[in-house]
Amino acid sequence: MRKTSILLAALASIALGPVGQAFAEPVRNVVIVHGALADGSGWRKVFDRLTAKGFKVTVVQPPMTSLEDDVAATKRILDQQDGPSVLVGHSYGGMIVTEAGTADNVAGLVYVAAFQPDAGETLLDLAGKTPAATKAIMATKDDYLFLDPAAFAADFAADIPADEARFMAHSQVYPAKAAFETKITAPAWKSRKSWALIATDDRAIHPDLMRDMAKRAGSEPVEVKASHAVFMSQPAAVADLIEKAATTLSD
Repeated sequence: MRKTSILLAALASIALGPVGQAFAEPVRNVVIVHGALADGSGWRKVFDRLTAKGFKVTVVQPPMTSLEDDVAATKRILDQQDGPSVLVGHSYGGMIVTEAGTADNVAGLVYVAAFQPDAGETLLDLAGKTPAATKAIMATKDDYLFLDPAAFAADFAADIPADEARFMAHSQVYPAKAAFETKITAPAWKSRKSWALIATDDRAIHPDLMRDMAKRAGSEPVEVKASHAVFMSQPAAVADLIEKAATTLSD
């Protein structure tokens, strides 16, 4: 009888799909994982908006040396949270949160102009399906990637002040090319509720690719007219979506 009950419970969980984790307390932790090329400091305005509403916000600074290292850095921060968290990923950060988001204390996922891979997919696999507008990604001699500073403003941050875009172009975080070639093993969006912000003027990830990935994952989509740096140009829209996710997961 006990084995039958366990089997029925397992089948029920499969049938329900990604309904999110059940927690006895509201979701008040937000863990943000930045993407490649720009570090976590650009999330200050989102941080300020969410902390003003009582959320505990932590921004992960992954080393960008490998997907494995970046996932480990994210889980290190998740381990420090007291209670359930919303895990947020931007750009390549979407790869990281997809792999790290199966942690027991992750209640749901928010993808912000981000990749949403399935099992066995790499970032390069996805980017190749619907190529982005930018043609300015380059590699160093030791296989780290960067965006040509001359194209950075137009292709990454077209809707933020020129002086900020110029500084970002010359303070890039270089990801290892190997990280973009690493396959996802267990996508968290298959067992967690998720939301996806699609930046409609994005030149780093094609908006149609973001729409397709969100649809496949069953993510609730929100479209915002913005560049890839939407977290800087439209911080209110980004913060509102994260708050909506946390509120929904707390109901």
